[in-house]
Amino acid sequence: MTDTLAASVSPLSAAEREAAVAHFAAKLRYETDASDVAEALAAGERLALVDTRNHASWHQGHAAGALHIPRREVASRAPAEIPLDTPVVVYCWSPGCNGADKAALEFAKLGYEVKLMIGGFEYWAREGYDVVSDAGPVIRGVDALVGPVSAEDCGC
Repeated sequence: MTDTLAASVSPLSAAEREAAVAHFAAKLRYETDASDVAEALAAGERLALVDTRNHASWHQGHAAGALHIPRREVASRAPAEIPLDTPVVVYCWSPGCNGADKAALEFAKLGYEVKLMIGGFEYWAREGYDVVSDAGPVIRGVDALVGPVSAEDCGC
């Protein structure tokens, strides 16, 4: 730690500790990441992975096994396509896009248990998880800037 950073870090008061725990617990309650989603799907966990991007984006490429419900169609389609007791994970393009946040809000209004997949489709693809397009499987390796290229697990 630098001297400046060390000087600004001090033990948390009980109230600060409680606030920090509540903050991070809430983030983990409503957010997940590509590796956790891929692991849950591989383990056979019951969830609906929903791509909330537009039709052109979906056809360009999407997470294998995802369901396509564009953000603007969530309120009208979700009740007919996803049982209310199914946990939902939504994604859009990337960390710079809040389309999935808007879709998550719509799912929450409908009463679904919903999480946002942070990093979106960008990090799903960059971390080397299965991607398909209209042309079939898209073969990508792991981007060394976002995940280990020679290890099974990043240790996060």
